[in-house]
Amino acid sequence: MVDVYKLTAFPNGKNGGNKAGVVLDADNLTEYNMQQIAEEVGFSETAFVLKSDQATYKVRFFTPTKEVDLCGHATIATWNLLRDKKKVKVGLHTMETKVGTLEINVKKKEVFMEQVLPKYGEAIDESELDDCFYEERFIDKSLPALVVSTGLREIFLPVINKETLHKLNPKMKHILFLCEKYNVIGIHVFALDQEVDAYGRNFAPAVGIDEESATGTSSGALSCYLNKYVSPNKTEYILRQGYSMNQPSQIKIKLEKQLTQITKVLVGGSAKLIK
Repeated sequence: MVDVYKLTAFPNGKNGGNKAGVVLDADNLTEYNMQQIAEEVGFSETAFVLKSDQATYKVRFFTPTKEVDLCGHATIATWNLLRDKKKVKVGLHTMETKVGTLEINVKKKEVFMEQVLPKYGEAIDESELDDCFYEERFIDKSLPALVVSTGLREIFLPVINKETLHKLNPKMKHILFLCEKYNVIGIHVFALDQEVDAYGRNFAPAVGIDEESATGTSSGALSCYLNKYVSPNKTEYILRQGYSMNQPSQIKIKLEKQLTQITKVLVGGSAKLIK
């Protein structure tokens, strides 16, 4: 019998956040076992914690349908749980993943995870993105639609305002077609805001997720995008997600820079057990 802890990461309110499963001491599980457990749990990702000879722990991430290289919200859930279970102390740690060994800063009530430095990919023509949603005239043409990655490749699509963002109805078949064409896991749609830096929605059908309420890897990449195209003098960002799903989430990002070059991306937040 395997114990699966169920948590919600990045909650901004009682019912907020993004749910993740976490399995501690997973060394005796096969890849088949992990995939089976992730499918049974049914959350967008389940994390499996293993021993590592090069980091504090090794962590593998599975959606209900496949393994993914990295998952932000499941990482935040995992390390908040490891602290609360007294398996790690407050301070700096490292996590071995399929994208490399990343720094984890465990604080008393939050965790910040390092992400891979940003890579800016292809610009996507708006005519291709128009077909991904039923609405018309929703794209903010003052900003580029672009593939960005801080560990996972995604298309970042700016929308004219928060109200339009929350009303968007996705066409999953068209989004999946674009995912396959550009080798990305999904589309992260966002709108700039005065209260926080941006609100977002994340559609990732390529990995079996129709919509996700809080996406750590996407938030890191979006902050790098904003730093490049909107606010080059900022190094701390607050992003919100999940509001259209009644699962309000808030994610904090810290960037370290040397002159105009980003040298570190840290994504952080809290997590709590689900009863």
